[in-house]
Amino acid sequence: MKIFTVGNRSFVTSFQLAGVPGIISETPENALSEIKRLTDDSDVGLVLVSDDITASIDDELTALRAEKDTLVFALPAAGSEKTEVDYRVMLKKILGV
Repeated sequence: MKIFTVGNRSFVTSFQLAGVPGIISETPENALSEIKRLTDDSDVGLVLVSDDITASIDDELTALRAEKDTLVFALPAAGSEKTEVDYRVMLKKILGV
């Protein structure tokens, strides 16, 4: 299984230094199309996305998580504010409960 990152230049570059390939995307719409492309690849098991991009495409990502086997996980980008994530709500959305 492969891991990819999607986000701004500094987010992707920091993971590339650790050997994780990535796609630089400055807009949420472009990031969403790249994430969809990556989740269509059966070799990709995890897509790490910078949280500054995921804010405006959260509903689309939730729907994508529900239909694909690939894990799509948002991580804090450099300079992001600390926020709490309610994983129960997220799981309910994914499972349609």
